[in-house]
Amino acid sequence: MDRPLIVVALGGNALLRRDDPMTAEAQRSNIRVAARALAPLVDEYDLVLAHGNGPQVGLLALQAAAYTEAEPFPLDVLGAQTQGMIAYMLEQELGNFVPFEKRIATILTMVEVDPADPAFEDPTKFVGPQYDKAEADRLAAERGWTFRLDGQRWRRVVASPEPRQIFEIEPITWLIDGGAIVICTGGGGIPTAYADPERRTLVGVEAVIDKDLASELLARSLSADLFVMLTDAEGVYTGWGTPDQRLLGWVTPDELEAHEFAAGSMGPKVEAASRFVRATGGRAAIGRLEDIGAIVGGDAGTNVVSEVPAERQS
Repeated sequence: MDRPLIVVALGGNALLRRDDPMTAEAQRSNIRVAARALAPLVDEYDLVLAHGNGPQVGLLALQAAAYTEAEPFPLDVLGAQTQGMIAYMLEQELGNFVPFEKRIATILTMVEVDPADPAFEDPTKFVGPQYDKAEADRLAAERGWTFRLDGQRWRRVVASPEPRQIFEIEPITWLIDGGAIVICTGGGGIPTAYADPERRTLVGVEAVIDKDLASELLARSLSADLFVMLTDAEGVYTGWGTPDQRLLGWVTPDELEAHEFAAGSMGPKVEAASRFVRATGGRAAIGRLEDIGAIVGGDAGTNVVSEVPAERQS
């Protein structure tokens, strides 16, 4: 890899915004916005894209629930479906903004998890639709699912184990070396485990891997120069929602981790950024899609580094 490598993790806002209808047209429209913003990067950088898939998996789960003639597909299969669906649109829309000769490739990506991960003893990740108590109890009895309250109604929860390795990391590297833009590790990757002690038989797992932690593993495994997580916030704030809220500009992992952030929003991004910086000494950044150019230049978002340069200290 002769050029600097950027790994960009697209948050759900780049695919389906909270108030958008769950249609292919709405998703494509948002992906087109993301593609237009990302395309200028390919002039100077090698680019690898990861993405979320929460709304898409939820939609497939709703559609499956409406068809009662067959058991719903397991989460690993739904993850594979959404990787293909989202990456297909990303490939097309990005291809409309980059030079024609620039190649774009999608890798269906399996990520190893440990069946003994403690997360399987305490499922916390919400998936699928909401139910009333009676329906949740029935599904729990029939399918062995675990439910928790999500607001006033019940939703299924599954484990969110740690990502251990990306099985396709070698072919991903080949494609980057060949000059391709690579789309991979969608939705945190397809959760996969070894079914036997000899580590020869792979099986899918009913789990959801956090997309930020999986994207960090991807960036670290590729020795990326910059790891960017794009969301709908300008960056990481302290005191969010209060008169004293403050955007963190350039910070170290220690400074970042001195604050508390919600597990359902900035928490995983902060953890992923800190992991990447500590492991590689590179730079991680969190910010808005529309600011991607300024984020790459270090002039927007929250930038996490081992040591803040003097000119970036506030």
